[in-house]
Amino acid sequence: MHWTEISIHTTNEAVEAVSHILHEAGASGVVIEDAADLTKEREDRFGEIYALDANDFPDDGVIVKAYLSESSFLHETIEEVKAAITNLHAFNIDVGRNIVTIKEVNEEDWANAWKQYYHPVKISQRFTVVPSWEAYEPVDSDELIIELDPGMAFGTGTHPTTILCLQALEQYLKEGETVIDIGTGSGVLSIGAALLKAKHVHALDLDEVAVRAAKENIALNRADDVVEVHHGNLLDTVKQQADVVVANILAEVILSFTDDAFKVVKPGGLYITSGIIGAKKEEVKAALVASGFEIVETVTMEDWVAITAKKPQ
Repeated sequence: MHWTEISIHTTNEAVEAVSHILHEAGASGVVIEDAADLTKEREDRFGEIYALDANDFPDDGVIVKAYLSESSFLHETIEEVKAAITNLHAFNIDVGRNIVTIKEVNEEDWANAWKQYYHPVKISQRFTVVPSWEAYEPVDSDELIIELDPGMAFGTGTHPTTILCLQALEQYLKEGETVIDIGTGSGVLSIGAALLKAKHVHALDLDEVAVRAAKENIALNRADDVVEVHHGNLLDTVKQQADVVVANILAEVILSFTDDAFKVVKPGGLYITSGIIGAKKEEVKAALVASGFEIVETVTMEDWVAITAKKPQ
């Protein structure tokens, strides 16, 4: 199968808006190459090693990439994306160079070329994410190893939003509790919950590619006796309440179903949300409170925010 890579050279200010446009066009996720990452100082709390190649980044600004499947409407879709990005000027958003390039990508090349940059990463006190093709020996006796082969599901487990969610699960999830994972992607949060001895995890994703990748990764981690993966939009496939609901998705999507999320969290249970940029933090918190939640904790990493909220007893 062939895919089309659409690449937009823009500004950091426009990243969220451009990403949203690409998602609306049918992309399951985006790749962000930010020139500022080369000079950014990072706090090394868990022994992470950052080896960035300057050749992978633009000289200035940000490049946002997404992948669209071939279809008879692809040309029209790309033109609509271009027009929508240009129209961001109307909202006083600086789109910078706004250079759009298109390239065909073979699925096999795409799924494998990036593997040379993906290595084991310790992302919390206990969790270490390990690519399935690398050998790794645990350093600590209580270390929890998540093996992943993200494939095309856009989820290596090392993005700040994923790290924040896993750290929140490690802090709050109790043995024997039930979990709902909304927008599971590669399944990393569901696997983490299973390793923390959740009783049952209901994982769901609208993207069939993500559902397939999640099932494979869950089986790889021998967690398929705990985790069930479903193809569905938001909470459509959920029939019962859970002790913990986790959603690592766009802030706009989180805002669209806070009332529904409140209904599926058990009284006294927790709702962990991430995928939220700093500018959206207060808006998401206000929406959660309006739906009945109490804010327990707000954590930020590299301008990404995770919010843990509680449903009153």
